[in-house]
Amino acid sequence: MINSIIFDFDGVLVESVDIKTRAFAKLFEPEGQDVMDRVVEFHLQNAGVSRFDKFRYIYEHILERPLTGERFDALCGEFAGLVVDEVSIAPFVRGAREFLDNFARSVYQCFVSTATPQGEIEQIIRRRHMDEYFKAVHGAPKKKAAIVKEILDTHGVSPGKAVYVGDAMSDYKAARSNLVPFIARERGDVDIFNGVTCIRINDLTELHDVINALDR
Repeated sequence: MINSIIFDFDGVLVESVDIKTRAFAKLFEPEGQDVMDRVVEFHLQNAGVSRFDKFRYIYEHILERPLTGERFDALCGEFAGLVVDEVSIAPFVRGAREFLDNFARSVYQCFVSTATPQGEIEQIIRRRHMDEYFKAVHGAPKKKAAIVKEILDTHGVSPGKAVYVGDAMSDYKAARSNLVPFIARERGDVDIFNGVTCIRINDLTELHDVINALDR
């Protein structure tokens, strides 16, 4: 029987994906429209990858200039300044709050696996008063596959008794590499999981029924 759920955060529990997209656009707007468009496209094509890795890629492959430690730190600080307040008040994905209220802790032990930096996701969850729902919260710089393995090992969860709910290919790959069943939360504006065989849901109103079906 499934007893553990690993959630991505942005786009799975909270409708905050567009907030991050606008932040990337804002940061690189001074580089001109072409660069800004390429940055946003890269960001969208690599959902679930940490901003740390994205900044390094953008400087090496799009801007084609060195990224100094000072500039890297400044980018991280500016990005956090653009997103933390907005994510802290962004609406829940439909059904997410109700699912957590009804099933977190009492039925399932729940975890967060996100590309958001560790300190930042902890701050956001505290500000949203979501602490009580999660047994552990994991963020960058850890990679998602390593996070899933750590959750399974630390909490003694067998892969067959867990599910991973995500909205990015990085989530799917992290689940698959650890033999954990994957449930994709799909948004209507993108087809991230085209060609991938997995369970798909529109929002979290369906989640409990889907998990029950997996247990049969």
